[in-house]
Amino acid sequence: MNDGNSDDERRNLEVTSNNDGKPMKISKERCWEDEVGVSRIINRRVFELEPLPTPAEVLSQMPLDTEATDLVVRSRNEIRDCLYGNDDRLLVITGPCSVHDPKAAVDYARRLAVMKDQLGDRLVLVMRVYFEKPRTTVGWKGLINDPDIDGSHNIKKGMLLARKILIDVLSEGVAVATEFLEPTSPQYISDAVSWGVIGARNTESQIHRQLASGLSMPIGFKNATDGSVKAAIDGCYTATQQHTFFGIDHLGRASAVETLGNPDCHVVLRGSSSGPNYDSDSVREAMMTIRAQMPEGSAASQGLLIDCSHGNSGKDEIRQAQVVRELAERLSSGERDITGLMMESNILGGNQPAAPLSQLEYGKSITDRCIVWSETERLLRELAAAVDARRVA
Repeated sequence: MNDGNSDDERRNLEVTSNNDGKPMKISKERCWEDEVGVSRIINRRVFELEPLPTPAEVLSQMPLDTEATDLVVRSRNEIRDCLYGNDDRLLVITGPCSVHDPKAAVDYARRLAVMKDQLGDRLVLVMRVYFEKPRTTVGWKGLINDPDIDGSHNIKKGMLLARKILIDVLSEGVAVATEFLEPTSPQYISDAVSWGVIGARNTESQIHRQLASGLSMPIGFKNATDGSVKAAIDGCYTATQQHTFFGIDHLGRASAVETLGNPDCHVVLRGSSSGPNYDSDSVREAMMTIRAQMPEGSAASQGLLIDCSHGNSGKDEIRQAQVVRELAERLSSGERDITGLMMESNILGGNQPAAPLSQLEYGKSITDRCIVWSETERLLRELAAAVDARRVA
């Protein structure tokens, strides 16, 4: 087959450098296209395809033990009970904006486990363990994509490291929440996750709605970045349906994936570029719209979660703590449509520029600004007291 280029041109593919935008010659004397007799016209802008271990290989080499499996099953059921109103505890998802340091992640989990022991009768505590970061333009894409935070993008290392972190967090007795971004990565990590979310940038994505329809845990859909709650409601509704779509199986083979639909999807209010939407009127309006579209008795129709960061606090950790306290006051007064909330919290407050791990301050975010741990403890106790008050309101 001939794509119109000479043999010399096909042996030297021209790609664009990410550094200065100037073209550079990459020599590829022998490619898979040559081996199977396919024209190189199909991969003109692909520099390399690096094979990864299959999901089956990774899960068999790094399995969940019995205690971790039991924790995942039990916590998924507890989260469902909160969402459906069968458990009057408050679901609280707290932890770093993104995980970049395995040691600090386990340190945080150990601290959260202590709070779980103390407040577990009033709060269902789940740790944010986010490995994939959607970017508005460019930037660090998360631990799976770039575990060394140096632009080397060692995805194989990142995937294995992410799974090890999940196993280590579960070993501390803490359930895990994460955002699902890449449609393939759940095959490697979703068995360890108790709650998942589809982010604001992807809530209108058919790919992510289909993905959510086949996931085994409750999934939150965030309102869109422009504030559209309907986009999140549509996501919830779509994900409850059966779907067939492109994916991979446990052996990494391209497959047609057929799903049953996920009835445990719900809306997360995260504010927008126009401002916050956690106030009582916004919650009331959102729930009216949800109940008009979602079936009675669905998880979404029972209540919603509030993301106290992002548009609801302008990504300011001081303001974020104020939002949590305002919600605690409303819960104390008996407000019922809020079934849970999310906080971005870390060992140290604020954030720092991304850099290789050896150059970073321990326990501080390299993405969004986070609430310091000492303040997180106080906020969790205030939320537990709010649940006590709501029980008698």
